Amino acid sequence: MGPTPLLMLQLHHADPPGRIGDWLRDAGVDIELCDLGAGAQLPPDLSEYAGLVVLGGGMGVYDDQAEPFLPGVRDLLRAAVRHEVPTLGICLGAQLLAVANGGRVAPNPDGPEIGAQLIAKRAAAATDPLFGPLPITPDVIQWHYDAITVLPPGAVHLASSPLGENQAFRLGRLAWGVQFHIETTPETVRSWAAADAQRLEEFDLDLIVSRASAVHDDLEEVWAPFAQAFAAVVRDPTAVPAARGVPTSTAAPVTDPAAIRAALAAEADAARTSLPMPTTRAPRDE
Repeated sequence: MGPTPLLMLQLHHADPPGRIGDWLRDAGVDIELCDLGAGAQLPPDLSEYAGLVVLGGGMGVYDDQAEPFLPGVRDLLRAAVRHEVPTLGICLGAQLLAVANGGRVAPNPDGPEIGAQLIAKRAAAATDPLFGPLPITPDVIQWHYDAITVLPPGAVHLASSPLGENQAFRLGRLAWGVQFHIETTPETVRSWAAADAQRLEEFDLDLIVSRASAVHDDLEEVWAPFAQAFAAVVRDPTAVPAARGVPTSTAAPVTDPAAIRAALAAEADAARTSLPMPTTRAPRDE
């Protein structure tokens, strides 16, 4: 009997595993790819898997009629958090992780976040097993129209950007969501730009694609070690202690004075580590 595989869910043909699949395999993780966009069936549970990765796609988190597999994906993500299965959600995968566990997703009030961008680590990221070693402002690829507007109860906020407050979070001990992309190749970004050309007519897509292509070497330098760290969690989940920090909640407001003081202190620390980032958004014609 071979090693227990990691289950990777591909939701749409336009967002394949790309480099995250390569990095995880290079780190010794056996991957079972489930291509839901091509008609593959979800497993009933995660009992046969050592971890879970959910990729992105062009649909929305609530598009259940168009994509009937979405409720099952949300169920698996809910179970992954409950049973502490190492999990990584990327872009739409992160949004599904959020809403499956009590968060909220809506059209980004600041508009699309597109192309090569920077994110900023929050204070809580310093002790996170995946985000702790990263630079304060790592490069990422953004390509999303919706955003996580409210994190799930208990989530630890790990990164933000000027156009997306909730760029990364940790939920429970072993589940992470990243609103951005780390798995892309330059060819993937070019295909997204071609597919969304009409929707993004106010953007300079040639410039965006050029900048995105140029940044992929820097992406690998930062995010390949991130993938290796996640692979280590998949191999030995017991090495990760319980998440610490002030939880985010969508439930009743915090009324305990000590909890309020802790939350204010954490927010002040986070504000000092969040740096403004440039965007590549083209100006509007007035």
